[in-house]
Amino acid sequence: MIHRKYSLIFALCIFVLFSCKEDKYVETSAVANPAFVHRSFKNLTAVMVHDIFSPPVASRIYAYPAIAAYEVIANADANYKSLAGQIRDLSPSPTPDTTKNISYSIASLEALNTVGKALIFSEDRVDNFKKEIYEEIKAEGVSESVFKNSIAYGQAVAQHILAWADKDNYKQSRTFPQFSISFKDSSRWKPTPPAYMAAIEPHWNKIRPLVIDSANQFVPLPPTDYSIDKKSKFYAELMEVYTEVNNADDETKEIAAFWDCNPFVMNVTGHVMHATKKITPGGHWIGITGIACKQANTDLAKTLAAYAMSSIAVFDGFISCWDEKYRSNLTRPETVINEYFDQDWVPLLQTPPFPEHTSGHSVISRAAATALTAVFGDNFAYTDDVELEYGLPIRKFTSFYHASEEAAISRLYGGIHYRPAIDYGVDQGQKVGDLIVERIELMKAK
Repeated sequence: MIHRKYSLIFALCIFVLFSCKEDKYVETSAVANPAFVHRSFKNLTAVMVHDIFSPPVASRIYAYPAIAAYEVIANADANYKSLAGQIRDLSPSPTPDTTKNISYSIASLEALNTVGKALIFSEDRVDNFKKEIYEEIKAEGVSESVFKNSIAYGQAVAQHILAWADKDNYKQSRTFPQFSISFKDSSRWKPTPPAYMAAIEPHWNKIRPLVIDSANQFVPLPPTDYSIDKKSKFYAELMEVYTEVNNADDETKEIAAFWDCNPFVMNVTGHVMHATKKITPGGHWIGITGIACKQANTDLAKTLAAYAMSSIAVFDGFISCWDEKYRSNLTRPETVINEYFDQDWVPLLQTPPFPEHTSGHSVISRAAATALTAVFGDNFAYTDDVELEYGLPIRKFTSFYHASEEAAISRLYGGIHYRPAIDYGVDQGQKVGDLIVERIELMKAK
């Protein structure tokens, strides 16, 4: 009788154990929808526009969330390879507990948005966005236990990435001295109107790169020797800028405006000055990444791989470019023209607050175009509507390289760069992009 009693109790325990165990979670296409990733990056861009981050800092804010989200998927998808050991100082992310039901789609979104939130100011905007998309995801039938497990894993990867990011020298660089301006040397950069802002991120070459060996791995050709002698090469380059602006037609004006991407544009009305908030060059290329993914109908893993590649290219591109900017420390066309030739002349675009050589948009656009070409292939034609919400029309491109070439020449049309900064910048960006494509393997060998 006693044995029978214990047998019944044992059978009851077994029944309770198995009846309470959740069935193995199967990810649905509705939950693994790349649209949530696109919306996450779009929200991150909107927050950065609101908070006004400089182009180099914005590149950092894009890269770490993209890497975090990719690492989650790389740990779950047998086809993809972790970036650990491929980018500088990144160790393997925490591995998931395979005994628990986890949605890696949710975990990747949590990692992306958690890292992004830690790098911006308006944290409530990220919190509100997360609440919105998580309510949509839960409505797809994701159980509370799966949701909690997924959030926990996403948080684990996010904290791992944030700990790694914390060692990139960014925080230390906040205390470095401001850039010293030489007003006696006409060839050196000086603050430009209307805001006469101090030089932005003069120590960005001290930030740890992700793939390139060092900030000065790809030092471009130096700018032309400064001279206002009318027979000099520099004078010819200066007059090219002057003439391009003075003779600008509707097409060149549109191209200049489309690729402006200057978050520091200031408008002056009487004695009142206010900012026009815009996306950064990196933000524009993150937008292009989203366009390409949607057009190619990429799945979640490839979508995150594309964002990781483009953001890494932009990040390292800015480090390489900024290293040269503060080495050559060349004056802007506006400064020379106003001082020696035409005091009333203004460029089509407002001159951004940092030295001239090389052109940042030329470098990062070419690096990003190279990375995206590696993901989507040559001659990937697309329509760019990234700037539509900022009042600019759409433009069509036959390839990422085509777009990068237009982005580069836009700086001459806008009157803010001499041609060597553009040409040498494109070459510099190509080298950065080529190295990233060469060194990073996204897919595992089959």
